[in-house]
Formats: sequence, C-alpha cells, structure tokens
Amino acid sequence: MQDKTNNLHNIYKKIMENVNVGIHAVDKTGNTIIYNEKMMQIESMNEHDVLNKNLLDAYKFTENQQSTLVKALQYGTETVNVKQTYFNNRGKEITTINNTFPIIEDDSILGAVEIAQDVTKLERLIRENMKQKGNTRFTFDSIIGHSQPIKEVVENAKRATRTSSYVLIVGETGTGKELFAQSIHNGSTRSSAPFISQNCAALPDNLIESLLFGTKRGAFTGATDRPGLFEQAEGGTLLLDEINSLNPNLQAKLLRVLQEKTVRRIGDTVDKHVNVRVIANINEDPIDAIANNRLRKDLYYRLGVVTLFIPPLRERKEDILPLTNFFIHKYNELFQMDVKAVDAAVMSSFLEYEWPGNVRELEHVIEGAMNMVMDEETIHYSHLPFHYRSKFQLKEHILPAASAESFVYDTNFDSSLSLKEQLLLFEATYIKKLLKQHNYNITNTAKVLGITRQSLQYRMKRLDISI
Repeated sequence: MQDKTNNLHNIYKKIMENVNVGIHAVDKTGNTIIYNEKMMQIESMNEHDVLNKNLLDAYKFTENQQSTLVKALQYGTETVNVKQTYFNNRGKEITTINNTFPIIEDDSILGAVEIAQDVTKLERLIRENMKQKGNTRFTFDSIIGHSQPIKEVVENAKRATRTSSYVLIVGETGTGKELFAQSIHNGSTRSSAPFISQNCAALPDNLIESLLFGTKRGAFTGATDRPGLFEQAEGGTLLLDEINSLNPNLQAKLLRVLQEKTVRRIGDTVDKHVNVRVIANINEDPIDAIANNRLRKDLYYRLGVVTLFIPPLRERKEDILPLTNFFIHKYNELFQMDVKAVDAAVMSSFLEYEWPGNVRELEHVIEGAMNMVMDEETIHYSHLPFHYRSKFQLKEHILPAASAESFVYDTNFDSSLSLKEQLLLFEATYIKKLLKQHNYNITNTAKVLGITRQSLQYRMKRLDISI
C-alpha cells in the first residue's frame, strides 16, 4: 500500500512539474498548498515566496479587481477564461487567463484551485506595437557596399518599391534583412503609413495568433475588441521576421489573409478588408525550409512574388573596407573618440575571416575593439575581441610586414577622387603589396585575401596589375 502511495505521489509530482499551465491551489484559509513550476515562471516568483503563505500577503491586486481564488473561497464562485491582472511580490505586473474552481465537500469549501495561462507578453507587445508607427530609420542610402552582389540586390529592391507585391527577403543572420525591408517601405508610396515589425519566433503560437489577427470582445472572458498587427499596419507595411518559425496551421491562416486581403479577429464572425504590404524574412534557403516542413510551399509561392537574396559578407569582401570605415565613424561619434585607422594586420584578418555573423558580427568586432583603444588613433590586432582572435588565428608571417603600415580611415587619400576611385586605388595598392610580400605567388596571395585564385586573377586584370 505504501509503495502504491509513493508511486502516485511521484506521478503527481511529475505532472505538476511538466504541464504547460500554471497551477495554484489554496486551502480554506487562503494559504497556498500547491504551486507548480510553470506558475513560478509565469509570476517570476519562487516556491518559498508563495507556499504556506496567504494569497493577500504574496500578491497585490488593483482596487477594482479581486483575486479569483479569493472569490472561489468566499463565495464558491467558479470562473472560466477570466483575464486577471495583478502584481507579484516585487511589483511586477502579471496578466493571466484563469480557470478557477472551489473545492467543495459536503457543502463545505475546503479550498480552491486555479489553472492559469500567461498572456503578460502579449499584453506588453500589443501596447508596444501600438506605438510602432513611423519608427523606420533606414533607407537605401543606409546600405553600405559597392560590390557587384550588393549592388544587384539593391537595384532589385528599388524596383520593388514601385508596386505593393509581397516580398520575401532571404539571408543569413546579420546580413541586414530588416534594413532592406525598411528601405523598401521608405522608398514606396506607403512611406507615410505605419511600418510594423514582428519576429515570429519570439512568441508561442497562441500569443502570436492573437497578436497578428486581433481579438473580438467575448472571445474569452475579459477579452476586448483589439486590432491585430494587420489592422494596425493598415495602408503600410508589415514585416514578419523568421516566417519559417510559424507552425503550419498559422502559416495556412496567414496564407488566407494574403490571398483574400481580409482578416478575421479571434472570436469574430466578420472578415475585415486590409490594405497591407507584407514583407517576410527567412534566414535559410526557402527550398530547404520547404523540404524540412518549416515553410509551406503555397505560402512560399504567395510571399515570394519578389524574392531578394542578401549575399553574406564572405561573398562580398570588397565591402569590408567601406563597412569598417562606416562603423569606425559611427562609434567615434558615439564614444567621442578619434580613431582613424585599422592597421594592416587587422585588415588582413578581416579579409581572410569568413564572418559567420556577417555585417552584424563585423560591427560588434569593431565596437569591441574601440572599447579597448586608449589614446591610439589606430586599431591594432591586440585590440580585437578575444572571441574573434580565438576563432581566427592570424598567420604569424603576415603580422611583421603588414603591421608596418595602416589602412587610414579618412586621411592620406586624394580628396579629388570619387569614393569608387578611392576604393579601386586602395584595392590595387593592397593587392600589389601582398603580391610582393608573397613573392608574386598567385595561389598564396589569393589565400591570404580570402578569395579564389581565379577571382584574384580577374581583379589583377581589371586593375591592370602585372607580375
């Protein structure tokens, strides 16, 4: 008998630890007797903050709202799908949807139990998104780079500003997908209308659905008429980031909105017309996402009317110099510094490194380095963040010869030359220098530059470099 009791206790304990709802039970005096792991997460409290303590000592409620657990104890009231907002012991606001039941035996109330779902994030996100109109700051002029791959995608993006067709932007993390999305919005006739961005991986499915489509009063107790992101973005642009993180059911609902250009709030029976341009981002090849059931094929075809592939930084390394200069200038202004250069060893490492984090990683490396600079005007290899240096082992034979010179940020260039001419001059000078350093061996020089032998030969021909 004892073994059976122990087994039941272990089963009960396992269930309490793993269910995805908060469970809170009190005895007839209002003292907590059950408080599971999920409830701790929802309320940001620990077991010792609540267990064996009275409800009214552990929480605070607004003047016009009473605890559903207290109502169940005092009046035997059963509540279903009631939204409740209250504060934990540190004053943090919590919002939940509760199902609360009194525990009655022989007409006596022995206690009460509450099952809660967290909607705190949804409430906060809705309030934040209501303030998001007109918050774009990027245009096509914000895109730094003169390589052929980036010029092509910018040109295609500019063409997409002329219409309201849906756009799918494909690119690795850190390539600047939102920058392109904002640039398309600001370059279009919708620029004066809202631009709203939502990361689809940031919330669980039940919350993202409410956030996207809105809610109707009466959908659940306490629900109000509240517009979703589609309605908030009326006349403008809605950016859906990481679209491949939505589950297939939500993708199907999204597809219907895109096709019909109507949206139905949760709990409503009426469709509402919406005039919204949707731009979606994805951080993997959409064909791979379809093959692995992360993206519906029909949604891909609907979204990919215009598809932009943002090249990773490793495929446009000629843009590393202007990007480096841009970030130096940015953090000079931010930190009130006067850094003018990265030395040759740093630039050599930048050109050889594969940049898995792309432009975002380059910016973080430069920001980290400028935090290490004291009174110097040049960023040296020792200033670079440790995590970068540990991932990239610079070849020792490059350092002595290369570090004798600096690639100057904004001086020592002929001011009469255009930016394109200055970049070509730098490229030719740098290639000649490394060719000489490696005894004009094409293979070794290309390896240091981080490009193929054929690519180096092409550049030498274009820049009229002979050996």
